[in-house]
Amino acid sequence: MLSQHTLRSLLLPVLFAGIGAVTSAQAADNNLYDWQPCPDSLAVEGGAQPTKKWDLTLSPYTHHWSYSPEHKQVMLGALDSHVSGGRFCGMALFTNSFGQGSTYVYVGQQWDGIWGNPQLFTKVSAGLLYGYRGAYKDKIPFNQAGIAPAIIPSLGYAITPKDSAQVFLLGNAGLLFAYARSF
Repeated sequence: MLSQHTLRSLLLPVLFAGIGAVTSAQAADNNLYDWQPCPDSLAVEGGAQPTKKWDLTLSPYTHHWSYSPEHKQVMLGALDSHVSGGRFCGMALFTNSFGQGSTYVYVGQQWDGIWGNPQLFTKVSAGLLYGYRGAYKDKIPFNQAGIAPAIIPSLGYAITPKDSAQVFLLGNAGLLFAYARSF
């Protein structure tokens, strides 16, 4: 079993290497940058075209609603691909609250300009969560063989057209604070 420190030291360089690879590949071959992993059925026919193709989200901190000596620091990296109509699909790799390597694969919807503020947005994603195993399998509802459904809403603020800060509501567990870069 990898320690939290080992997972963090492996996860962050891989994410940053991936960013470099995507950026280099984009310069070398624009077709890779245009690759769309989301299913065609996710896009809204005639919907507004996305102003961004990808979001890279990094989170170094999660606030738990209640203290537990078992809680570990959560580290998260996620990559979202955007399609028409404000929809997206993506995958997050993270260490969960108990230090276990975990994955969340999802689809979602984003709404921009909420409450009349063009910089505020909200998102909701729904998908499958893998990683709560062993003694921690009952820490999330409906967990079967380490896989459980999840719905995660968030509120974000666009600092610049390419940078945003977001807060994700993790049910009755807590809040995840993140930075996202669009490209």
